Amino acid sequence: MKKLAGLAIFALFAGFASAQSDNSLVDILVKHWQTSKDFTLAVADKMPDNEYSYKATPIEMSFGEMVSHIGDANINYCSVALGEKPQAKGTDFSKAGAEKHLTDSFDFCITGLKKMSNEDLKKMVGKAPRQSTAFEALWGAFTHTAHHRAQLEVYLRLKGIAPPNYKF
Repeated sequence: MKKLAGLAIFALFAGFASAQSDNSLVDILVKHWQTSKDFTLAVADKMPDNEYSYKATPIEMSFGEMVSHIGDANINYCSVALGEKPQAKGTDFSKAGAEKHLTDSFDFCITGLKKMSNEDLKKMVGKAPRQSTAFEALWGAFTHTAHHRAQLEVYLRLKGIAPPNYKF
């Protein structure tokens, strides 16, 4: 069912995309990945350096760990979509280290996506039982980022810091 829903979304976008240009779905995804990068980095940047170790509760990830976690997930999802070996996980949870890892992860995804065609997005990637289309892997990363970016915004609010205005 999940795979059918993903393919239905893809078909909707692909139909729109083919009416525009040969690679417009890729172009649309690149545009939204760039917006996600800019907005996620703006959220991450709002937390002061000395608060990157802040945890909302003891069992939660620290702010810096969560920023790095978004980067790790971007790399994992995009590696599957692009058919590449995943890069190393982030291990520096300071503001400078976590933000660099996050930036590098978005750059990896966006650069790889720009090399793809609409046809590449339809290819099955990954290993069973988690096999999906490349589009679904990229969509999964995008959704994962939104989920954890919202958690980062809660952390900011708990510290009395207003997050940046949402951008789409």
